[in-house]
Amino acid sequence: MTGFQTHRLLILGSLREFLQLIAMSKRRGYYTIVCDGYPGSEGKKLADKAYDIPVDHTDEIAAMCRAEQVDGIITSFSDFLFECMVKIAEKAGLKCYFDTRSLPLYRNKAQMKAMLAGLGISTPACRVVGETFPDNALDGLRFPVVAKPLDKYGSRGVEVLHSPQEVRERFAYTCATSGIKKVLVEEYNDGYEFNMMTWVLHGKVQVISIADREKTPIGGRKIPISTRNVYPSRFMSDVYEEALGILQKVAGYTGQRSGALSMQFFWKPGVGISVCEVAGRFLGYEHELVEYAGGLNIEKLLLDYVYEEDALDDVFRSYSPFFPKTSAALYFHGKPGMRAVSWPAAKELAELPGVKETWLFYREGEEVVLHGPNPYAARYYITGATREEIDALTEYFFRRMSITDADGREVLYQNQIGSYPKDAQI
Repeated sequence: MTGFQTHRLLILGSLREFLQLIAMSKRRGYYTIVCDGYPGSEGKKLADKAYDIPVDHTDEIAAMCRAEQVDGIITSFSDFLFECMVKIAEKAGLKCYFDTRSLPLYRNKAQMKAMLAGLGISTPACRVVGETFPDNALDGLRFPVVAKPLDKYGSRGVEVLHSPQEVRERFAYTCATSGIKKVLVEEYNDGYEFNMMTWVLHGKVQVISIADREKTPIGGRKIPISTRNVYPSRFMSDVYEEALGILQKVAGYTGQRSGALSMQFFWKPGVGISVCEVAGRFLGYEHELVEYAGGLNIEKLLLDYVYEEDALDDVFRSYSPFFPKTSAALYFHGKPGMRAVSWPAAKELAELPGVKETWLFYREGEEVVLHGPNPYAARYYITGATREEIDALTEYFFRRMSITDADGREVLYQNQIGSYPKDAQI
């Protein structure tokens, strides 16, 4: 392993999702600097040095890298952090697995859709419209549709809409936080949904994982909330080869020769895969499940890439995404504006056998804020020998889980477990 403080690494991001990465970097002896716009975060307390610079201040961070003699940069887990890393690395002359010329193919939804279409990859039918689009602009689309900004992440501005008039009425909301005053309108896909993570090694896509992504409808215009991701997918054998082929086409087109590459996609029996989006990073708030079910540590992978890239050949030589165990992340979302006060059930569930990790994101009296620093109200990682064991534990969680406010009202949305054909097996 590299000697003590022979490298100076910048980790872009300092919230809870980065604690393991920061800790491992320090164990390896790297002088670890973290940077983002969250003063006093847990990661900054753990790092050797920290800067409170918003991550999109790329010139300022690049100047800091030169002043600090940073010789490596890494991040993951969000599209925005990935985008900023690519820009900072270019300005600071640091190694990065992607470049700014190809960045719009992953970060601009319209350009991503055009790329997929050009490669012959199925994706939900869509249109890009401005605020005063003509009546026939959405002709041919099947409603309901999902309206989303072209350049944002984390479901900001995303809604399920049921008519062209609704798209017009909600236009300002959809792109309120976007610098591009146009909206992507795409058909709502009701197929099974999947999360896929891969690593590109010498230009070849290596599959790390494919997971079932389950959601719960919460009514109105709100998109269904993500409530459970399960590793490995029930449908691994059905989707593996087609999904791998799609990402190999994408990597070839964008010129990506190394680094993280993820995809969210839909699939129906007899129909095949329809791609939702691709991303140049790992998926946040679930990558730990790969280690629980399959033994691969994602933080090690990221750090090896920066300074010990040759080690990755050995990692993937015998690796298989058909995991021997099953793991899942259970996500519980709070209703915006409510304040969490009491959670005895949430704490009791954390003590159950099979629970690997628990995160309760709010302190007593804190208000639930949509798109705030807390991604959920609570998150649990569970693991077991079989899918049946995980399903039974999930159903128990979904029945018992509760967080209430000062008046005894439920703060959480009620989760639903995914529904599958009886013959759907791993």
